[in-house]
Amino acid sequence: MTTGRKTTFDERIEIVQYCIAHDHNYAETAEEYQVSYQQARNYTIKYESKGVEALKDNRGKRKSLNSMSELEKLRAEVKILRAEKEHAEMEVAFLKKLEEIERRRG
Repeated sequence: MTTGRKTTFDERIEIVQYCIAHDHNYAETAEEYQVSYQQARNYTIKYESKGVEALKDNRGKRKSLNSMSELEKLRAEVKILRAEKEHAEMEVAFLKKLEEIERRRG
């Protein structure tokens, strides 16, 4: 049994085309392209259900503002505001500590 490996977008398309052309023979496809049976099956199922765009690897990438729902936009804004607030609080704490150190010196 072949273990999975990283594949490019073009390789995934090629794997799916081969698999479909060979009557969804996932084992043969996996052996031919040196990927796992599960990878060959997952790529084919993704392609058949959601099209070629589903084969793109979007992990770690942010959604564009246009594709976000209103709730997702608001959550992102809240996250940004919380980060800004935390940054401001850290800055205030730093300045207080700095003043305290300067008072001790003088």
